[in-house]
Formats: sequence, structure tokens, C-alpha cells
Amino acid sequence: MRAVTTAQPRQDLDVQPTPLALLLLGREADPKSERGVECPGDLPAPSDPDLVERARAAKAKLGDKVFVLGHHYQRDEVIEFADVTGDSFKLARDAAARPDAEYIVFCGVHFMAESADILTGDDQKVVLPDLAAGCSMADMASAEQVAECWDVLTEAGIAEQVVPVSYMNSSADIKAFTGKHGGTICTSSNAKRALDWAFEQGEKVLFLPDQHLGRNTAVRDMGMSLDDCVVYNPHKPNGGLTAEQLRAAKMILWRGHCSVHGRFSLESVEDVRARIPGVNVLVHPECKHEVVAAADYVGSTEYIIKALEAAPAGSKWAIGTELNLVRRLANRFAPEGKEIVFLDKTVCFCSTMNRIDLPHLVWALESLADGKVVNRIEVDRETEDFAKLALERMLALP
Repeated sequence: MRAVTTAQPRQDLDVQPTPLALLLLGREADPKSERGVECPGDLPAPSDPDLVERARAAKAKLGDKVFVLGHHYQRDEVIEFADVTGDSFKLARDAAARPDAEYIVFCGVHFMAESADILTGDDQKVVLPDLAAGCSMADMASAEQVAECWDVLTEAGIAEQVVPVSYMNSSADIKAFTGKHGGTICTSSNAKRALDWAFEQGEKVLFLPDQHLGRNTAVRDMGMSLDDCVVYNPHKPNGGLTAEQLRAAKMILWRGHCSVHGRFSLESVEDVRARIPGVNVLVHPECKHEVVAAADYVGSTEYIIKALEAAPAGSKWAIGTELNLVRRLANRFAPEGKEIVFLDKTVCFCSTMNRIDLPHLVWALESLADGKVVNRIEVDRETEDFAKLALERMLALP
């Protein structure tokens, strides 16, 4: 048996926790971060049996002054009160199409609310019911890290050849960087069009922040090879790459990923095929390349929904995306005889998306009904202007 010793604390050491450690410990707040942000206010108890009625009453009192957006990955109890549902960009556009709504309540995550603020009018107020509802992928690329990456590309002599393309799942700061450096934004459904455009502008692409969507689009949809792609790791000197590797690459992929879609593995696909003969495997392009290569169908959340709507009765499907959506689709299409299962055996919700629950929504709606704006998401003017430029380039794609 190993002896266990207890060291006495050294009083002369001045150890300072890093900013990230403080965020994770919940001891600091950073409005620009996708996590660790404090949420003020007294929330109703989750056990309150009147929560549904309170939400209905507050929403009715607000009337046309409020427009509630619900992302596909939200809980059913929240989706019930959404005026529209969709993916992140669809919802931001829906918000922009409602200029008469004084309040936009975005039931999603931080970067989505930022995008809505960028695309809506100055007099409209975007509210995120829980400021700690974030996206780990978006947090994998900070403005400082990306600026340092651009310095590395400049030193390698290739920055002028590189066009940044940033996934919608990125912070306003990253969208602004993209706009400032001549790039565009993309979604999971138009990534190929965005990359086609980018390669018309330059010889290389810096793809932020999801390496899997960038790799899958380049290799699966555009005919590139895996050797055309390199991964830039912001935690290593020069991204862990040599100048020669950067010069040889066509796709410079940021080392980021979705914590939900990254869980799916080739073993998940093989296992579900063994368990359910004749199953169709349908996955999101944020999944790893080997998972996408083994799947029968690949597409965005909107694509997944439409594919299941068009599927014949009696067909069997294993879906590789967030569990709230998969479960909702399984219940919706069960009466039509469609069998829909989650691709992985392990239950996996998007933990930060799930931070927005009925108590937070009730608190936000009741506060607005009382004339108090809480958890407002505001993007500063300079960031907004450059981010909007990148978004407008996307909207202009053929």
C-alpha cells in the first residue's frame, strides 16, 4: 500500500489562478465568454407547479412586444413557448424580420444572441435567459488567439493568400475578425458555397473554429485530400505547424470542435448497424471525419428534420446530433411508424444549451413584463460593423 502524505501549504507562494480557471470556478464574469458568466436575479423554483401558467401570463402581457426564439436543441418545456424554432442563423434572420418586436428573447446560447443583436435594429433589445448558456466550441477561439494566428501566417509569408471563413458558431469578435480580413461566415448548410467563394478570393482558407465541419466540407464535398488540411493548435507555438506545412496547406483548420457531435465515433456507427438491421445513419457535419464517411446521410439540423419528414413509413434511422432534437423527432414521427434512435448509446445533451430552462425563461419574461430588461446582449458598434460585413458576404453568396 502506498503511503499517503499531506503537504503543508506554503505561505510564501504567490499562486494566482488564471482567468480561465476563475471562470470555470464561477468566481469571475466575462461578458465576452461563452461560459462562466454570472446570471443575476431570483429564479422561480423548478418545482413551482405554476411555471407554465406564469410563462403564458407574462408572454400574453407582453404581446407583440416580445418575440421568443427557440433553438432546435432546447428543452421541450422551453420550445413550447417559442414563436419560431430553427438553427442559429435561421433564428437570427427571423429576429431581423420582426423589427416591431421591442424584445427578442433568444433561447439558445451566447453567440446566437450576439448574432441576433448584430442583425436587429438598435432599438431592439436581445435577451438571453441565462448568461451562462454558452458554446464550448465558440470558446475554443478567442480574438487574441486568432490575432496571434494571423501573425504566424504573416511571418510564414502567406497571410495575403489566406481568406478566413468562420462558422456561425463563433463569437462576435471572431465574426468581426473575419469581416475585417475579407472573409465570410458560413453555416453547416452553406459551408461548401462559402468555401467555393473563398477560394475564388484567395489560395488558402483559415477555417474557424470547428475543424470537423471544415475538413468534412473540403474533403467530402469539394474533393480535396486529407493532406490538403492542417490543424492549427492555438495552445502550441506557431500552432504546432512549420512554415512549410502552412505554405503547402489549402485548408488551415482551427483546433476546435463541438463537445456533443465530437462524442460520436466510428464504433457508434458500427454498433447501431449491428443492432438495427437496415438502419439509415444520418449525422451532422460537425461529427468527426470517419463518422461522416461511414454515415449514409450528412446534413445540418434543418436537413436532418427535412430528411425525416420525407422518409417512408417504417424506415429506421440513427441520428448523430443533440439528444433533445433526436428525442423530439422520435416522438413526432413515431405515429408514422418511423423508428428514430440516438446514434450513441450514451445519453448526451448539450449541457450549456440546457442551462436555459423554464425557471430562467419565466424570470426573463416576467422581468420584461415588469419593465425591467435583464441579461441584455449588446455587441459594441465597431465589432458589430465588421461582423455584419462578414454576415452580409454570406448572405450575398450565390
